[in-house]
Amino acid sequence: MSAPAPFQFSTRLTLREATGLQAVSLGQLLRHLKTVPGSVVFHHTHHYLQQHQSLTPEPPNDFAYWVTEVLGDKVLGEQLASVDTVQCPSIRALRDQLAATLERALRARPLLRSQAVPADEAFHFIKAVSVVLPTPYHAATLPEFLEALQGVTIDSLYFHVFEARLRLERGNDFARWFEALGEPALARKVAALDPYTHTMEELRQTIVTLVRRRVGEGHP
Repeated sequence: MSAPAPFQFSTRLTLREATGLQAVSLGQLLRHLKTVPGSVVFHHTHHYLQQHQSLTPEPPNDFAYWVTEVLGDKVLGEQLASVDTVQCPSIRALRDQLAATLERALRARPLLRSQAVPADEAFHFIKAVSVVLPTPYHAATLPEFLEALQGVTIDSLYFHVFEARLRLERGNDFARWFEALGEPALARKVAALDPYTHTMEELRQTIVTLVRRRVGEGHP
């Protein structure tokens, strides 16, 4: 079966920009976290995914790292690191979860709000600006999709799995297309994957395996 429209694989380039905002205390971190653009929150919670391809621990984020390593608060750092990103359908939801974690800590320990570190240890807020570009890869059938998926870069995979869901708020692009193709079971399996428990290459191979199995079943 062919989809109503071929799947066009896209990729993206990321430009990092300094916002000029910084925090030397938890109070400042919370205040800026609530107001910075979503692209800032996305950068500080996701840039590690492509920079550390060989690692598969619970996903770190810059907020948790700073609180743990600079402020020396391991308990709060663990709480920030344990925010379940996969359950957040948007950057707004992720921001709310992180902010709520900080607010609970500050209510329980009000003195944390004003305890500060030296300026040279401040948390600097960085914005990630994405430029989306089409790739030569496209697919109208599952076999074509399988071949293309094995050829695209991890930047393309990252865009369709992470950016599409959180920044564009349209869910997993692959799952949406499988649904349009008349493959609801495959769509559910791909949508149910937790991408934060895999490296990008592991994620690619997991999706490849699911699609290959469906192709091997002789999909209608």
